[in-house]
Amino acid sequence: MCADTHTHFPLAILAKAPIPGQVKTRLMPALGAEGACRLHERLLQHALDTALAATSPHSITLWTALDHDHPVFRELADRHGIRLRPQPKGDLGQRMSQALQAMEGPGVLIGSDCPALTPALLERCQRALSEADAVFLPVEDGGYALVGVRRADPRLFTAIDWGTNRVMKQTRERADALGWRLACPALLWDVDRPEDLDRLANHSDPIMSRGGQYP
Repeated sequence: MCADTHTHFPLAILAKAPIPGQVKTRLMPALGAEGACRLHERLLQHALDTALAATSPHSITLWTALDHDHPVFRELADRHGIRLRPQPKGDLGQRMSQALQAMEGPGVLIGSDCPALTPALLERCQRALSEADAVFLPVEDGGYALVGVRRADPRLFTAIDWGTNRVMKQTRERADALGWRLACPALLWDVDRPEDLDRLANHSDPIMSRGGQYP
């Protein structure tokens, strides 16, 4: 699926290579290492499909982790014409900051854990940057599924307790300290814990229809 030719804004996706035992580890008690890995790969494909429906392929950069030359990454790049770049070392904030700094203009960054993300929401978030300094899509567990900035500033991501339910709250505090105006167009949910799997199975998006059930 390709975006309309008139749609063009920078979009970054942060993703780990689908390696059993190293992705979706909190889901392994429910799915096992192989099942969690298959679900991770399916969610990654969904995130890319969503991005391709919102912006042009040459505007998308997939920032890779664990195995930068993984066949799945290469296949996605060859099939869709997106760019691959290795995530730098550092915590999540440092990696997001570099991805945003690498953009040629205002753009958005997503992960691959949020099946509720839609092309319309991506476009809405990008438009929000015409007035806001930063845009976020918070998720119910206290983090966020998307961040976009008009101009990158690493101070937005400093002193954050990554992986906790304090991430969005602390990020708001950093934005306030910078004097930034924030836009948060929607509250979403992501897939991190076994209790999220029933919700995913009932989700209307065809993630679960690819190749049967995720386990």
